[in-house]
Amino acid sequence: MKYMLLIYNDPAREPAYGTAEFDEMMAGFFALNEQMKSDGVLCDGEGLQGVETATSLRLKSGKVETMDGPFAETREHLGGYYVVDVPDLDAALNYAALIPAAKFGTIEVRPLMDYNPAS
Repeated sequence: MKYMLLIYNDPAREPAYGTAEFDEMMAGFFALNEQMKSDGVLCDGEGLQGVETATSLRLKSGKVETMDGPFAETREHLGGYYVVDVPDLDAALNYAALIPAAKFGTIEVRPLMDYNPAS
């Protein structure tokens, strides 16, 4: 089953770029990437550009409305994701716990829906 591991964090709690703590965090991400590849569970994953680059869209009364930034005001921002193909939720949670950002943020684990009857 495929799960999306959504990485949320408060930028104020994230290690600052250029520090030893930042380098350690990034090394943890690179190590996790390699582990999930070698385990054969990694389907996709990437970091996201900052919320200041986001555009939100909604339809109201048949008209498209766009606004700068994310829709929800929150301290934690969606910063990236992984998609893993694992046997069950417990396995997905085990990988989620290895994401370095779990130390200062939140990892949301959600099963993906499969609307493709051919697969």
